[in-house]
Amino acid sequence: MVVDNKATLTYIQVQKEDLAIFRIVPADGPVPEYKAGQFITIGMHVPSENKVIRRAYSIASNPENKKYVELYVRWVRKPLPGRLTTQLFGAKEGDEIVWIKPTGAFVLDDKKSDGTEDDRRIVCLGGGTGLAPFVSLAQSLHASGSKRELVVLHGASYVDELGYKELLVDLENESLDRGKDKWNFRYRATISRPQEWFNRSWSGQVGRVETFLRSKDGEQSPLEKVVGEKITKENTVFFICGWQGTIDGCMDYLGPKGFVTERNKRPDKSFEIKYESYG
Repeated sequence: MVVDNKATLTYIQVQKEDLAIFRIVPADGPVPEYKAGQFITIGMHVPSENKVIRRAYSIASNPENKKYVELYVRWVRKPLPGRLTTQLFGAKEGDEIVWIKPTGAFVLDDKKSDGTEDDRRIVCLGGGTGLAPFVSLAQSLHASGSKRELVVLHGASYVDELGYKELLVDLENESLDRGKDKWNFRYRATISRPQEWFNRSWSGQVGRVETFLRSKDGEQSPLEKVVGEKITKENTVFFICGWQGTIDGCMDYLGPKGFVTERNKRPDKSFEIKYESYG
C-alpha cells in the first residue's frame, strides 16, 4: 500500500513557461534521507479525475541540505498534456502535495567491483532536466570536501534552458581559485539549435550533449580537451541522464570504445556507465 506524506510547495521559480524549479518542505518531520542521484515520487490531487496522480522526479538538491527538496521539472504538453505536470505548473506557493520517500540506484559508488577505492574521474552527461541528479551530486561532493574530479556536461535546445548555469559556473570558478587538489570541478554546456534567433548570443559548444564525446580525424574529443587527456575505462566513469535518445546517443560513442553499462556488466561485475532514462 502506498503511504503518502504531506508537504508544502514553498518556492516556485519559473525558468520559462514550461520549465521550473520547485521546492517542497515536508509538513511533519525533517527532509527525508536520500543519496545524490536518487528520485522522489510526488503527487497532487487532479480534480477532473478526483484522484491523486503521482510521478517520480530526480532530486536536484543535495542530501546535506535539510531545508527542502528541490526538483527541476519540465511541463509535459505533447503529445498530450501531462496530468501531474499540468497541475504542478498551475500550482502556487503554499499549495499542498504528497510525497513518497526517495529511492533509486543512480548513485555514486566509492568502490570498484574488486573492492578497491574508485578514484576515477566522474563525467556526467545530462540532457534537459536530466541535469537534476548531477546538480545534487556536484553540491554533495562539494559539501563533503571531496577531491575526486567531476565534470558536468549539459545539453539544451535554448540558452534559457541551461538551468543551474550560475551555480555550476560558480563551482568551477571556485575550483580554479582554490586549486584542483582541493576541489576539482568543470562544467560545460551545449546548445542543439544554434541557428535559431533566440540562441544568437551563444558562442560555446553546439549539438546534443553527446557531441562532447565525438572526436574528428583522430583529434581529441571536446571532453578530452576539457580534461587534458585521453578518456579511457581506467580513468573515467560516466553517468548519463535524459531521454532514451540521449542514452543511445552517448552509447554510440562509448560502446565502441569498450565502455559497458551497469545493466550489462562484465562477468567480473565491472562497468563504467550508469544511466537513467525518463522516456
